[in-house]
Formats: sequence, C-alpha cells, structure tokens
Amino acid sequence: MKNAAVLSNQVIADAYTGCYDLIFRYIYNKNNRERAEDLTQDTFLRLLSYRDMFYLNIDTIKYFVYTIARNLVTDYLRRYYKEQEINAYLLETVRTSVDDVENKLYAKELSWLEQEKLSRLPSQRRKVYAMNRFQYKTAFEISTELHISPRTVENHLLISRKEIRTYIKQSI
Repeated sequence: MKNAAVLSNQVIADAYTGCYDLIFRYIYNKNNRERAEDLTQDTFLRLLSYRDMFYLNIDTIKYFVYTIARNLVTDYLRRYYKEQEINAYLLETVRTSVDDVENKLYAKELSWLEQEKLSRLPSQRRKVYAMNRFQYKTAFEISTELHISPRTVENHLLISRKEIRTYIKQSI
C-alpha cells in the first residue's frame, strides 16, 4: 500500500515535469498569461485528487492531464462569459435607471420653466394655454367656454407656445 502511494506520487511528479510546459501552452492559447499559470496549477492540483488511479503509464496520464486542462478551461470560460453577461445586464439596468432619473429631473425642470413663463403671460393668453395644455380642451371648447372666437383661441395658443418654447430654449 505504501509502495503504491510512493509510486503514484512519482507518476504525478513525472507528469508535472513532463507535461507542465505543454499544458501551459495549451491553456495560454485560450487565456492570458496569469490565468494560464493559474489554470495549469489547478490542472495538476486536480490530478492529485485522482492519485489512486495512477497504476497507468505516463502516456495515459498525459491524456488525462489534457482532459483535466480542457475541462478547467471550458469551465473557466463558461463562468467568465456568464459573468460578463451578468455584468452587462447590471450595467444596462443601472444605466436605464439612471437615465430614468435624469429624464424625470429633466422633465420636472422643463415643467417648472413652462409654469414660470406661463405665470408671466397676459391673463387671457394664460387661460387659453392652460385650458389647452393641462385640461386637454380643443380650441372650439375653449372658445365656447370663454366666449371668444376659435380663431382668437388659435392665435393665443400660437403666440403662447412660441413664447414658452423660446423661454425654455434660452433657459436651457
């Protein structure tokens, strides 16, 4: 039994010295240098967990080491790309929520500027604009309610929209 343990340690040591460079280059083709070094070490650490199987010759172990390395690289790349996908999703979610907050602040500022300029308009023009903009009344409904012609309502709307638009553009 003790003899088998010594033999398996020797087989692993021989595999390490004989295959390290080959395994490193195999992994390095798929990763950066630091990651390749880590995965190569992990390959031989994983090989240690199969110590009881090493009654086989060095060629068989060489193929086994390649299989371990391939599986570790595959697992690593799968995790890496999944992590990238999750990070991209989180970044997009954060960006969207930041955009939503910015859009709400921008809309609030525009609304405030609109209200400020609206308060400075002449009384009749202010009423016509407010009824159209906030109460969603048509020019005909406003003209009926205020007892003025629809053409006058349209004229008030045209002038008030132009003044408010100009004020907002100057303020931004």
